Amino acid sequence: MSNETLEIPEVVFDKNGELLIVASQSSSKDDFDFFQGKSVIRNKKLKTRFANCTEWIEFPSTQEMYKILNGIGNIDNFLATFDGEPFEGMTVRLFNPKTKLWSIYWADSNSGTLDKPVVGSFENKIGHFFSKDIYEGKNVIQVFRWDARDENNPVWSQAMSDDQGKTWEWNWYMYMSKTS
Repeated sequence: MSNETLEIPEVVFDKNGELLIVASQSSSKDDFDFFQGKSVIRNKKLKTRFANCTEWIEFPSTQEMYKILNGIGNIDNFLATFDGEPFEGMTVRLFNPKTKLWSIYWADSNSGTLDKPVVGSFENKIGHFFSKDIYEGKNVIQVFRWDARDENNPVWSQAMSDDQGKTWEWNWYMYMSKTS
């Protein structure tokens, strides 16, 4: 089964309208071990979101990930070039041993700020991580998916929904190949 055909789990809200995210039974601090080391990446990014766009922009990048905090966290460094300009991103992932949920934070050289985290867990080598956000003035839910069924060639993807999770638009795929 390809990453593109995997179902996104149903989005559940609490009585206050906040996302209700519960960890899988198998969630563990070792879930991202497959990603340790260096990777080369083929990125496929939708040119325009929420515009029925079918044009994708492809570009290469590199990434290196290592564990922190005695194994309950990790950091990666993402390097690419956009429109001839260098771009650097950083991800911080933290595992909460009490809730068994991962929180994933992103920062990049364009914004200089740490984004609100996406939160979730892995089940059967597939991870789904959700957050509520605002994209171009529109309330959205975003999901990050990690597909680690092939640990040497994992796939990360991102989708957004502007209708509370009824429909999703995939807007970025990262096809990784481990180099060390």
